[in-house]
Amino acid sequence: MTVHDPLVAAASRTKSAIPDDAAMLRAAADLTRELSTAKPAIYWPDLLVSALIGYAALAGAILTEGATMLAFGLVAMLALYRAASFIHELTHIRKGALPGFRFGWNLLVGIPLMIPSFMYEDVHTQHHARTRYGTANDPEYLPLALMKPWSLPLFILVAALAPIGLILRFGVLTPLSLIVPPLRRKVVAEFSALSINPAYRRRAPEGDFARMWAWQEAGACLFALALIGSVFAFGWKPLLTYMAVHSAMTVINQLRTLVAHLWENEGDAMTVTAQYLDSVNVPPPSPFAAIWAPVGLRYHALHHLLPSVPYHALGEAHKRLVATLASDSPYHKGNYPGMWPLVGKIAQSTMVRR
Repeated sequence: MTVHDPLVAAASRTKSAIPDDAAMLRAAADLTRELSTAKPAIYWPDLLVSALIGYAALAGAILTEGATMLAFGLVAMLALYRAASFIHELTHIRKGALPGFRFGWNLLVGIPLMIPSFMYEDVHTQHHARTRYGTANDPEYLPLALMKPWSLPLFILVAALAPIGLILRFGVLTPLSLIVPPLRRKVVAEFSALSINPAYRRRAPEGDFARMWAWQEAGACLFALALIGSVFAFGWKPLLTYMAVHSAMTVINQLRTLVAHLWENEGDAMTVTAQYLDSVNVPPPSPFAAIWAPVGLRYHALHHLLPSVPYHALGEAHKRLVATLASDSPYHKGNYPGMWPLVGKIAQSTMVRR
């Protein structure tokens, strides 16, 4: 994308040229060494309770009408959104740290929501690569703050259509691609990643990852076909209710994604400090951030400093850094009060004449 406004272009270049702040990086490493262990006693109950509440409320929404149905739908959406957010943790969990958690998450959440973990694993880690973040090779980055005003509503609308796209991806394209090799190559490259960069192309999986991909995709395919078939057995309401809850969940996640970064980089590689300053924390006392950015996602900027720290330890890591770092540290510049001021900031940036 070409930016024509010299002030905007200069701001983008300035951010990409920010040097690393040694004091902040050293403190982040030194103060959090013992916080990097994922605790099964936290992960498993959180996931299981979230999924149980989500599916029970979804059943309630299907079986009721009117305001009761809407109330059940809201609970289902929030609980399943929290359960789905563990896909982010799966990409960072050290091998062997949580035995069975990946398999359990896929059975409970990934396959029933048609977002199996292969869609995110080996993709999200590229977003954290020092030479990829904010560049054209980053699957999870677009310079949204430098794009046209209509790009933001379109960004959200695409998310609202996610259930339709996922049913087509797994219920139609998966079986067809198994008998049409050129289609299979296209499906793997273009329709097999939870990314926001439309130019991103994925390589075919190999080895153990290919085997994991195969069973997860088969499960999601069977579930998508069952969803389609459910119309003939149970009518339209169960499917439409499921799709409405899924769509609302994805829209909230897309709004959360919209404010996870400032999206001000135009393609140059960035230092870790520059990546941090282009990212967002919404720490306490913000009252709703734990709802719209669950499972540690409210500390997204801190996560870019410490990607290996599990979600349940990010709050403690943030407290230590705030208490230790000087008031002029870049760390304090990555903290914001809430979602809507950030949406306004990014929207205002798109209004700049180019």
